[in-house]
Amino acid sequence: MSQSTKNYLSIPEFAELPAPLFFRYDEFAAHSHAHPHRHPWGQLNYSAHGVMQLEVAGQRFISPPSYGIWIPPHAIHSAYNRHSIVYRSVYLDLSLCADLPQQACSVVMNDILKAILNNFAERDVQIPQSAADLRLGEVLVDQLHAAAIEHSYLPYASSTQTSFVVDSLRAEPGNADTLAQWAERVFVSERTLARQFIRETGISFGEWRQRLRFLAAIEQLETQQSIKEIAFYLGYSSPSAFISMFQRHAQCTPEQYRRQRHSEH
Repeated sequence: MSQSTKNYLSIPEFAELPAPLFFRYDEFAAHSHAHPHRHPWGQLNYSAHGVMQLEVAGQRFISPPSYGIWIPPHAIHSAYNRHSIVYRSVYLDLSLCADLPQQACSVVMNDILKAILNNFAERDVQIPQSAADLRLGEVLVDQLHAAAIEHSYLPYASSTQTSFVVDSLRAEPGNADTLAQWAERVFVSERTLARQFIRETGISFGEWRQRLRFLAAIEQLETQQSIKEIAFYLGYSSPSAFISMFQRHAQCTPEQYRRQRHSEH
């Protein structure tokens, strides 16, 4: 697709924020892009439905609905949405960012953060003005300070061996080869590969593959495939094993997640 035909998203053009907190909501279509840009305020990006992909200061971030992406002030960032997403965002004035991470990171979205963003979106509150909404804004900032952070939801690897495994699985999320089989393929011991995985990504091989499959599941749930078809596509021997994995990551079943999306229209 040429640059002239890409579906580019509009980006608010403020010289400065109209308020210390500014909320933004939208639904972005599949294959939509945001030009690389920067601004002198912080930003929390969150996809209430769908998988969001951002590049921040040269690092790639992928975010499912259980994670947000924090962009510190002045960081160059761009976005690409392979599938449609339900978008939530809050801009934070520079004065509110001093004690927040100075590097881009993934933010574990707790129920309070999600509830405030979704509540404001439902009521189309862009700038909190009532006393109640101002208090909710303060709670959101407090919760953002307290939220657990990770470098990336699905980290990339650095060594040749681990990168080979990571890239192969990204290309085929349903691959069910064991860690021992991958170790034999890259000519290291299983123990060595397991240690490299944790050292380079911060999580185990099994956890990394589950996260990959969860992201792939979210995208497959946008199609007309049945739950059983998605389970087998992702390498699960039974739908129940797939449903259990999905529920662990999403706190709902695949069918409930699919119905939530339909109920938003």
